[in-house]
Amino acid sequence: MTLVKQYLKSVVEEMGGEKAFLYLAKAREVAEKKGIRVISFGVGQPDIPTFDPICDEAKKAIDEKFTGYTETPGIKPLRQAIAKYLETRYGVNVDVDEIIVTTGAKTAIFLAIASFVREGDEVIVPDPAYPAYTQIVRLFGGVPRTIPLKFDSSKGFSLDIEAIENAITERTRMIVLNNPHNPTGAVFSVKEVEKLIEIAREKRILLLVDEIYDNFVYGEEQFKSVLQLVDDWRSFVLYVNGFSKTFSMTGWRLGYLVVSKSVADAIKRLATNVYSCPPSISQRAGLRALTDPRVWDYVDEMIKLFKRRRDVMYAELKKIPGVEVWKSTGAFYMFPKIEGLLKRLGMDVEKFSMWLLEEHGVVVLPGTAFSETEFGTKFIRLSFAVDEKDIVEGIERIRKAVGLSR
Repeated sequence: MTLVKQYLKSVVEEMGGEKAFLYLAKAREVAEKKGIRVISFGVGQPDIPTFDPICDEAKKAIDEKFTGYTETPGIKPLRQAIAKYLETRYGVNVDVDEIIVTTGAKTAIFLAIASFVREGDEVIVPDPAYPAYTQIVRLFGGVPRTIPLKFDSSKGFSLDIEAIENAITERTRMIVLNNPHNPTGAVFSVKEVEKLIEIAREKRILLLVDEIYDNFVYGEEQFKSVLQLVDDWRSFVLYVNGFSKTFSMTGWRLGYLVVSKSVADAIKRLATNVYSCPPSISQRAGLRALTDPRVWDYVDEMIKLFKRRRDVMYAELKKIPGVEVWKSTGAFYMFPKIEGLLKRLGMDVEKFSMWLLEEHGVVVLPGTAFSETEFGTKFIRLSFAVDEKDIVEGIERIRKAVGLSR
């Protein structure tokens, strides 16, 4: 055994990654080997290129040689713009010194968990979930407590508030709330969120809130930010958001964490040691994204487009026997239950997903990519951040594949 291998911390070796990237790599391999056009519903990013004013600002920043280090929490004009956004959209007063700009929302999640979770601490995560939550908790010796969501094909996905409350122990340090939700596309009701807030406040548990999809809400369910619902958010809320989804800036790596000033001062020291500062050019681009009215016009058009795509995907999936689908109300994902279909085909969800890719050129993600309970074995995730024609063709391929397998 090499010295490097010997000293490699076992928890790092055992960390899982995002299976979406595994499937995307496999999709490229299938396309090259078989010479077919693969249709991917696995992508977790808008297919719309970053809007022109944002790119123009980045070019301007380069021309002006704005290419060096910045202050760790981000340039002040960007933090001011984020504070203004939160005030305008949610009516909450956030000081610039309570904002830490990060290298993507995932880094904000990392900083929040790293700052508070220690060996043996328990973190409650509604399941299924974005994989980073549980993996980062484990990295710092914490114990994820995954609590399955409730599902009703007519009502959709909801938090199991009673199960969450029953899972709380003296070691519970944090509860994670991702709303709108990846991978289900749910927008949790205001009543559910208020109850979760009440539990966290009364039990003195931190609430890690990830609202990266806050602009992707399609009107069927009211969405209110936790920041709107909690006057005393500074005492127990760690708020995460970012630019990747709303402004189609996934590759720019720009997110932010909002916490009380005293907590921010401490977390900034961790941030300095982890990544020094966010990319200077991306920060200028993010500032333009938040402050240029034309950009917000583009965002509005993108949301309308995604709503139409969602409707098309829902209608097409409804045509497949054995698929139990609910029309998602947020984010850009659909999470159909395919338990009946799997039984008919004699496959588990992972075998089914790989079979669709390798034999029929369609990428879907198995629910197990997001779930650590039995819940994930019955579902698949599809992104509708895909051209409408590809949605129709891709689901038609699935329908034909299922028919050929009878």
